[in-house]
Amino acid sequence: MITTERPEAPLPLPKLSESEIEWIIEQVRDYIERQRQVFRPGASPLHAKQMATMQPFFPTSTLHSARVVVLIEERVGNPPFYARLVQMGFDLTALPNFSLMAAITFVDTVVSHEPFTDRLLFHELVHVVQYQRLGTAEFAAKYVKGFLSGGSYQAIPLEVNAYELDARFAAAPGKGFSVVSEVQARIDNRRF
Repeated sequence: MITTERPEAPLPLPKLSESEIEWIIEQVRDYIERQRQVFRPGASPLHAKQMATMQPFFPTSTLHSARVVVLIEERVGNPPFYARLVQMGFDLTALPNFSLMAAITFVDTVVSHEPFTDRLLFHELVHVVQYQRLGTAEFAAKYVKGFLSGGSYQAIPLEVNAYELDARFAAAPGKGFSVVSEVQARIDNRRF
């Protein structure tokens, strides 16, 4: 996911029990899977120019499995479980606002609120690789725990990784590197 809005400082988050954290992780996982089912049928494969641009960074199998869709006059809404999170003590403004995100990746399906730039697509394809390496359940767990430990969207290690790699791509789009290797190194070093 890539956001178009960055808050100044994280808001305080409520103290949660392990069972509450597990409930949130389950809700996030289910939301991801449902959203993939909603958007995948209307999504398209990468076009030839996108494939060529991304080829030096991503495996061909990743590029062939990824699907993209740009929403017109529609936004991805916040998950329905946000109401319960507010009851648990979360400030709604502290939670990631899906309608403000430029794009959101649901496993291998990238849903964008704006036309794809190479950098936006790259960022979202990093998430596709993260899903491939971790699986949906582990991705959801790491996303939630990263948010809770960092206190903000910007501090989630999965997002930090995607932003760092998309900045590296933007600085030298002709100098390929293996996103899979970079993501796997973070997994191996427990940096997610």
